Amino acid sequence: MRLSQMLFVTLREDPAEAEIPSHKLLLRAGYIRRIGSGIYAYLPLMWRVLQKVSQIVREEMNATGAQECLLPQLQPAELWKESGRWDTYTKAEGIMFALVDRRETELGLGPTHEEVITTVAKEMIRSYRQLPLHLYQIQTKFRDEIRPRFGLMRGREFIMKDGYSFHADEESLKKTYQDMHHAYSNMLRRSGLKFRAVEADSGAIGGSGSQEFMVLADAGEDEVLYTEDGKYAANVEKAVSLPADAEPSPFNSYEKRETPGTETIEKLCQFLKCSPTQVVKNVLYQAVYDNGMTVLVLVSIRGDQEVNDVKLQNELVRQAERYNAKTVLALQVPDAEAQQKWAAKSLPLGYIAPDIADDYITSDPPQPPLAKGGPGGDPPLAKGGPGGDPKFLRLVDKTAVDLKNFVTGSNESGYHVVGANWGSQFKLPESIVDIRKARPGDRATHDPEQTLQSARGIEVGHIFQLGTKYSKAMGATYTNEQGEEMPLVMGCYGVGVSRLAQSAVEQSYDKDGIIWPVALAPYHAIISIPNVSDAQQIEVGEKLYTALNQAGVETLLDDRNERAGVKFKDADLIGIPYRIVTGRSLQSGKVEVVERATHKSQEIPIDEVVSTLKQWIEAALS
Repeated sequence: MRLSQMLFVTLREDPAEAEIPSHKLLLRAGYIRRIGSGIYAYLPLMWRVLQKVSQIVREEMNATGAQECLLPQLQPAELWKESGRWDTYTKAEGIMFALVDRRETELGLGPTHEEVITTVAKEMIRSYRQLPLHLYQIQTKFRDEIRPRFGLMRGREFIMKDGYSFHADEESLKKTYQDMHHAYSNMLRRSGLKFRAVEADSGAIGGSGSQEFMVLADAGEDEVLYTEDGKYAANVEKAVSLPADAEPSPFNSYEKRETPGTETIEKLCQFLKCSPTQVVKNVLYQAVYDNGMTVLVLVSIRGDQEVNDVKLQNELVRQAERYNAKTVLALQVPDAEAQQKWAAKSLPLGYIAPDIADDYITSDPPQPPLAKGGPGGDPPLAKGGPGGDPKFLRLVDKTAVDLKNFVTGSNESGYHVVGANWGSQFKLPESIVDIRKARPGDRATHDPEQTLQSARGIEVGHIFQLGTKYSKAMGATYTNEQGEEMPLVMGCYGVGVSRLAQSAVEQSYDKDGIIWPVALAPYHAIISIPNVSDAQQIEVGEKLYTALNQAGVETLLDDRNERAGVKFKDADLIGIPYRIVTGRSLQSGKVEVVERATHKSQEIPIDEVVSTLKQWIEAALS
């Protein structure tokens, strides 16, 4: 391609909208153009990168025997209601674009395709002889992000590969799951990226187990915890660890003490001269289930630990059945406005004890209309106390269970109790859970000699063992060898194609611009003609341009009537791996070749350029 004929406009200044380096560079280098909030046009250079990523993904998927198809982006709401996810995606997470057509039929723009593919399987798979089966697609997805940001990292429209496998049993699923782990690792290695596969939370997709594939980058939104021995790595939402041992308590007897101005753990420990490992802090949450029920949750956890909101939400989903619900739509620490809707009297915030009485909750909350157009009134409070009155759901984290003579709140502002014990002053909650947030420096569960290290990562792939969650909900069955109808066992595997492309930039750039890995670069080489008025420079540039492309070295020709410095700056900015300059070295029958990643320059005889570049590129792609 000749740069003089390409839609190619670069910017010298960082756009105000861009926050992270990769977003700034893709805009400045003319790869993408913002059309609206979280909506971008992929310009010619970017489209070539996306095609490179898609081809690598396609080749690795096809190598496993997966079959490519294309599923509808517009999906009937009835399918999502059948699986039980419509409310989760339109209300709880609120990420689905939902609409109503002229026939008053509810529809959604697909953020994912479990329901659609399960419907296809339900109607077409009849026998175990058709299994296993693995289908995948590469297409545009939609998410109604609250705050679109970081360009293609968190957009409202993006390109994704998603695949779905169907099996007769868990053993078959696990084999395909391992095949996908291998395929995804190959995709990222071939893309020239540094990455780490980590244990992950399955979120709204569901399933028994999942792994995320993280491209390592300082600007990554996700924190990865791992051990140096390579035997453990997990997203911080999923990570488990051994906390530091609790220090001995300095209090030998139970008493109530005045502790003014100690509503935080730090202030309390300074005042009492004790360790936060000997404090039981009690954190209040408000959860709303999909049946409209509000549950007030009191979490007791060791004072030096933090609650992992994802683990807490998963625990509340497990407890949903007791409230005749399926999932949690919203989870928050209630602010003063939220408390006014259900508090019967003022809460002693910062001084709450594990046994705070249920009579702090009113049995007759006010009923203003809901904001989202649902039934009138606030969600009802969960019943279960004496006389059917609302009561707290009390959870205790494992870190607080074995504490002796601990410090905690007294249910009176300005006062704490010291020397407290479970079974004496406080009843230990029945629900003992692991909802603490693992953090760097914690000991590893597989080897306490190993400590967790931290890295930032960008999630570009996620594989799930779904099991029978969707097949049971939607009646997708097959007939086994014994003639019995059984639910299909499913797996789900996603790769963010457009996200992976930007993550490559986030991982590799310098002050001059993008440094593309050879496998993803829109072109392998760019020929910069310093002076288009020089007939010899033009002649050599044209011959090399033709010869390189014929040899399979994808090459750009910068034949614009611009100053040499502008051309060199643009070549560095757009990140083409090799720059060939037809300049002064022509006098000795050579051209200058500059490697973008290192800025190393060498003069190569003109008749050796094609073979040399071809050799370098083949080596980079091997």
